[in-house]
Amino acid sequence: MSRFDLQPFFRSTIGFDEIVDMLDGIADANRKPNQYPPYNIEKLAEELYRITIAVAGFREDDLDITKHNHVLNIEGRMTRKAEKDNSDHTYLYKGIAERSFQLQFRLADHMAILGVELENGMLCVTMEREIPEALKPQKLKINTKIKKESKLIEGK
Repeated sequence: MSRFDLQPFFRSTIGFDEIVDMLDGIADANRKPNQYPPYNIEKLAEELYRITIAVAGFREDDLDITKHNHVLNIEGRMTRKAEKDNSDHTYLYKGIAERSFQLQFRLADHMAILGVELENGMLCVTMEREIPEALKPQKLKINTKIKKESKLIEGK
C-alpha cells in the first residue's frame, strides 16, 4: 500500500492538526498490522465497550496501562525472560510467545475507564462514554406567552 501525503491538508486547515495526525496514524497502523497479542473489542451496550486482550504468561506487574488524552496505551514487558533462559532444560518446541508488546487504542471523546481486570490470562478494560449533560441534545418547550407578546408588538 502506498503512503498518503497529508501535508497539503496542513496548508489549508487551521486547528485540525489533531484530526490530520489521527488519519496519518491510522494509515501507519494499517500498513504494519499488529497481531500480537490477540484482542477483541466488544460493544456491550449503547455506550459501554470492552477490550479483551490475551496476555497469557503476564503478571499484573508486567502490564502497564495508561490513558492520556484520547489514547489508551497497554504495554506488556516480559521481565522473567532472563530467568527462564538460564534454566537447566532445553525446549523441544517453543510456541508460547514470551515477548513484550505495546498496543494503542484511540478513544472517542468522553470515554471513561470503568475498570481493568486480569483473570485467567485475559486482560479486560471496560469503558463507557459519558456525554456531559451540557453536550446532550436538549428538548425545547414552546412558550405560547412569547408568541402573544410578539403579535402585540407587531400590531403597534
